[in-house]
Amino acid sequence: MEEENKRGYLKKDFEIFHLKDKKDLEFEFHYHDFNKIIIFLSGKVTYLIEGKAYKLKPWDILLVNSNEIHRPIIDSSEVYERIVIWVNSKFIISHNSDECNLLSCFNKSSLEKMNLLRLNKVFLEKLKPVLFELEKSKNDDEFGSHILSNSLFLQFMVYLNRLFLDKNNLNENIIDIEYDENIEKILEYINENLIEDLSVEYLASTLYINKYYLMHKFKDQTGCTIYQYILQKRLIRAISLMKKGKNITEACMQSGFKDYSNFSRLFKKTFKVSPKEYKENYMQDNY
Repeated sequence: MEEENKRGYLKKDFEIFHLKDKKDLEFEFHYHDFNKIIIFLSGKVTYLIEGKAYKLKPWDILLVNSNEIHRPIIDSSEVYERIVIWVNSKFIISHNSDECNLLSCFNKSSLEKMNLLRLNKVFLEKLKPVLFELEKSKNDDEFGSHILSNSLFLQFMVYLNRLFLDKNNLNENIIDIEYDENIEKILEYINENLIEDLSVEYLASTLYINKYYLMHKFKDQTGCTIYQYILQKRLIRAISLMKKGKNITEACMQSGFKDYSNFSRLFKKTFKVSPKEYKENYMQDNY
């Protein structure tokens, strides 16, 4: 199942999964090194993404940016059906032009901190046929199926961007989003100050919030503890810095870790390989 690959490395142009199940599913908060599109079809699911809780309705579309921490909360009393698309940014960028950036929808989602796309019926009916053809072609092995599926995927991304970037296409009556403004401020502060002191006590005093309220509300809104969130974000930053050419020690120190041994231990616990092994075996192939 696609969610089980929490930090998968996407080496294909894109991947598409159509998943349907009715059983107890409980996922830890996680992130991917690629962008992801989730088309929710049925079930009773609330999706937590970076401090916001989205209560989904059929045919809601979620745009999950790379390295955004997320987790679905699933009611097993109903069938949970969804289509999930993994987006290879390198493939998308290779087809961009000066006037057409197919990652614009993800960029806007990240900038506006809004992951949910809820289309009105008219525009939803325009998107469905392309999606179904894409799913069908991806599973074909006939002549030219790879080229056809890639072209349909690019077509889908064009339509998705058109719909996401033009607010006239959207259903504006979205009331199924819950978030706490204090937690949003904390998340913003953490992501902008990863190399600083980020103890619970310091964060609470910075925004004049009760420490215990902060811990409870943070876990409720994000699906993880403050410590877990900061750790994952620092590890994400360390990998990003290594990709940009920093050596492992520089990446460690510039990500907020105070000593290398602790960084190495936490890195290996999370990724199952040491920072050195990761850099040698994954960096050159990672998309």
